[in-house]
Amino acid sequence: MPQKPSKSPAGKGPRTPATKPARVAAKRPKAALKAASKTISKATSKATSKATSKTTSKAGQSVSQERMVRALETIAAHLSAQGKPAVERESFKQADAFVWHPDGRLAAVPRVSRVELFLLKGVDRMRDILMENTERFANGLPANNALLWGARGMGKSSLVKAAHASINAERKPADRLKLIEIHREDIESLPALMEQLRASSFRFIVFCDDLSFDGNDASYKSLKAVLEGGIEGRPENVILYATSNRRHLLAREMIENERSTAINPGEAVEEKVSLSDRFGLWLGFHRCSQDEYLAMVRGYCSHFGVKVDDDALEREALEWSTTRGSRSGRVAWQFVQELAGRLGVKLTAT
Repeated sequence: MPQKPSKSPAGKGPRTPATKPARVAAKRPKAALKAASKTISKATSKATSKATSKTTSKAGQSVSQERMVRALETIAAHLSAQGKPAVERESFKQADAFVWHPDGRLAAVPRVSRVELFLLKGVDRMRDILMENTERFANGLPANNALLWGARGMGKSSLVKAAHASINAERKPADRLKLIEIHREDIESLPALMEQLRASSFRFIVFCDDLSFDGNDASYKSLKAVLEGGIEGRPENVILYATSNRRHLLAREMIENERSTAINPGEAVEEKVSLSDRFGLWLGFHRCSQDEYLAMVRGYCSHFGVKVDDDALEREALEWSTTRGSRSGRVAWQFVQELAGRLGVKLTAT
């Protein structure tokens, strides 16, 4: 009998070799995807690295450009600083008076607050000495630094400003003296001011009003070096005028403290006192008498046209000085201002 073919279990057919190629075909796309992803990732990383390098190079270029700009700005600032004195020297033609600022700026003063020289009473001797010294300096002859010291309100600063105006009254613009005021707290910047003035063709009076030193203030050493003893010395076209209520520019307790605490008291005090010795000209101002005070009052009233009976003027002026506790040119001027205001008179020269 012919044999029947054997039945395979249900759902299970004989394995044929065609299934293996199907599996291989299914695996190949995955391998291709992996290879493609690797290629893409490599390309992406290369592109990213190139972009990063470009960005970095651009950033480096921007940094270098910023450095170059900063360097150029620094050079320009130095050049402008070097050219500043020339600008300042040119500005001296604009006015006869200036105020020094420690940042290197000279501010012009178009109109100086001053009184006429002939109105200063009771200071005839000091006036003549200072005028002679100032005129010699203006003419290019040797002259001394001057210290005007003494009683307050007696016309020390007024005399300096009046002498400057009187000397310039009949001079040509190119020959006029320049008055430069430096404040007491800016004394440490005095060497910088001297450096600006040294190269100028003009001649200068450097003026410091109410100069004095207290406590442990060491700025007086800058003044000492400028007056005498510095390696450069005082410029030939500069002279210093200072006013002070103290003859030695230092408080008495300051000198006494130096004497009591120093190993060698004499040397310590000598260093402090030597500052006023640097001024070759000392002019002392003392309290005025009653007659000099009344002469000041009458002089102001006559000059400004304040008309009052002489007996009444004298009586009121003496009463005013008694209430102020002193007689001085400043007190006389304050009384005339009070009197003129009461009478409705403007203080303009007649």
